[in-house]
Amino acid sequence: MAEPVDLIEIFEFRRPSDDSYMGTLDDRDVALGQYHFVRRFNGTVYPTADRSVVIRIVDANGAEGWGETYGLVAPKIVAELVGELFGPLLGARAPENPSDFWDAAYALQRNRGYWGGYLADTLAALDIALWDLHARRRCESLQASLGRAGAGRLPCYVSGLAGASTAQRVEMGREWQCRGFDSVKIPVSATDNGDVVGEIAALRAGLGADQRIALDLHWTLTASETLALDRALVPHRPWFLEAPTVPEDIAAQRGIADKAVHSIALGEEWRTEWDYRTRLECCRIVQPEMGHSGITQFMRIAALANRQGAQIIPHATIGLGIFMAASVRASLAAGASSHEFQHTIYHRNGALLDGIATCEAGAFDIPETTGHGVRPNAQAFELMTQIGIWRRAR
Repeated sequence: MAEPVDLIEIFEFRRPSDDSYMGTLDDRDVALGQYHFVRRFNGTVYPTADRSVVIRIVDANGAEGWGETYGLVAPKIVAELVGELFGPLLGARAPENPSDFWDAAYALQRNRGYWGGYLADTLAALDIALWDLHARRRCESLQASLGRAGAGRLPCYVSGLAGASTAQRVEMGREWQCRGFDSVKIPVSATDNGDVVGEIAALRAGLGADQRIALDLHWTLTASETLALDRALVPHRPWFLEAPTVPEDIAAQRGIADKAVHSIALGEEWRTEWDYRTRLECCRIVQPEMGHSGITQFMRIAALANRQGAQIIPHATIGLGIFMAASVRASLAAGASSHEFQHTIYHRNGALLDGIATCEAGAFDIPETTGHGVRPNAQAFELMTQIGIWRRAR
């Protein structure tokens, strides 16, 4: 019988950012108060600092597990959901398997139409923490708990080349090549004068025929615009095109996938297997984001992708790095073919964690340590503010 959870602590992690995946701001980007801005090219809000929500759970024996989710906007919503809803549920039942808790917690509001958003993000953080606790209780690694024991190497791609010009970005790509990284992805915003085809052509010429070069379109194009770009890029052989059009328009996504020459990659904004079931036919590559999905849904999404013959190349976002630790281990267990490597963030914030997997020569080196392997260190706590707490009633 599993020990009940006695304590849940919720923290906001915030760290000033000194680099940007999508380049520096310009006067057409819009500031929203102190903490956010809107990128003009896709209308999406972004934080001015690295920001996430970190959760610590402690059971009746004092064993702990750590989780993390998105906190880019309004992180206190996560604390409210834990305090009012999910903490009391954990206090009322002590599931042997974390997936059982995810299912019970998701069911609480599914009939009211709460299937994603902040509710699913909160579940993701708790789910990661519960799997971490579960594996540590069994004295095994997370990947072992998910059916794949042992250390391993997980291939990855460099995400973003933040040079100010095409020439600088090509040179950055060469530098990563020299360090053993043969795959790269650039955002559509990182081009000279909006010349996307010219950017990919320059990267192909500068990095050679064997380099894999992906393009993140950040939901900025229509279906017809995507297909026109897809055809124009044929001579330069991009690896995949990511997030071409607005995520709600499944018909447009399906039309792109039916006609595109190159592989379409989707999924960072989807949170559950239910999202993927209706959209898998729209892509050849799925990109589950651990900060949205948690481990339970990540593994179910991966199983669905494997059954349908889609590649698994998980997304990686801004955070302290706990959900990244869970993501690379779950990816190893799920048979992912590659994983995003946010080089401006991963090792920088990873220094705030004990036990991080290193990323060198084109791969994450994942150890066989217990749980997801990481814990915030003293430096991390200097950047974490407690925004909520729940205790089980005795």
